Amino acid sequence: MKKIVLATLILTMVTVSVLKGQSEDKVIRLGVIGLDTSHVTAFTKLINNPKNKTGCRVVAAYPGGSPDIPASANRLERFTNKMRDHLKVEIVSSIEELCQKVDGVLLESVDGRPHLKQVRPVIAAGKPVFIDKPMAASLADVMEIFQLAKENNVPCWSSSCRRYSPYILGLCDNEEVGEIVGCCTYNGCSIEKHHPDLYWYGVHGVEMLFTIMGPGCVSISRTHTPGTDVVVGIWNDGRIGTYRGRRLGRGNGAVVFGSKGTDHTNEFGGYGPLCDEIGKFFRTGKAPVPAEVTVEIFAFMTAAEESKKAGGATVSIASVIEKARKKNELRRAQRK
Repeated sequence: MKKIVLATLILTMVTVSVLKGQSEDKVIRLGVIGLDTSHVTAFTKLINNPKNKTGCRVVAAYPGGSPDIPASANRLERFTNKMRDHLKVEIVSSIEELCQKVDGVLLESVDGRPHLKQVRPVIAAGKPVFIDKPMAASLADVMEIFQLAKENNVPCWSSSCRRYSPYILGLCDNEEVGEIVGCCTYNGCSIEKHHPDLYWYGVHGVEMLFTIMGPGCVSISRTHTPGTDVVVGIWNDGRIGTYRGRRLGRGNGAVVFGSKGTDHTNEFGGYGPLCDEIGKFFRTGKAPVPAEVTVEIFAFMTAAEESKKAGGATVSIASVIEKARKKNELRRAQRK
């Protein structure tokens, strides 16, 4: 009897060990939607590099593309060829086909307008999804994507790579600076006519601002000239955060003002830190950036658009969120 019990115990331990090893060795298969940005090759190289231990591998991609945006149409074929020929990623003919081959999705289309349409079948298939910048081309679409993900219990998030720059994070926790009382971020802010002005590239600088300041912006005002945008935000605790978008000159970075001193950085940090977070997201199913924070970031940029139209008048964050909410209610009613 003792021999039987011992044999059973050994067999159980071996079985558990094997299953544990299989679980640890499981590679999460990822698919990419949108092959019209350099992010797809850069991210794929980082995610698929075994040295980075992401636990994930990009295995399939759907090209997508937007013919009315040169930054998409002029790059689609080049990046599709690189993904297929150099990175050995399978190219598929539809998003539905992609979802059948993968465990999670990177929505990378450079154009934010089709993101809501493109993410619908992903959410319907129950696939966790990371959406690259800009998350959408309107605040209403951003909010609708998060609502769909919540209703279907599908993990979903979006972020600029700048959020995870070690240099930006270093400004957030600096004893010599002390408590953060204000911040100014800046970056190149080229404009694409199909998107609100700051959505296209200003989103990087605005994401840096919210990474440092945290959420809680209640109102903004914007000054616009052909070469520069300055958006001043008032936070609910009285702090002031400023974003400066540049179409003249180069460079991006942040200046932080603290209770003890000031500090600044103009370093990038690359895509590696974001890809590390992407890998962690697909392994855990937990979004590192709450939906409410991303909604506030896009509300900030939407309010900036409203302020520009109103000649620089102050616009509340709550007002643009409410307007987007009502738009989504109407759209949902029309879809029924």
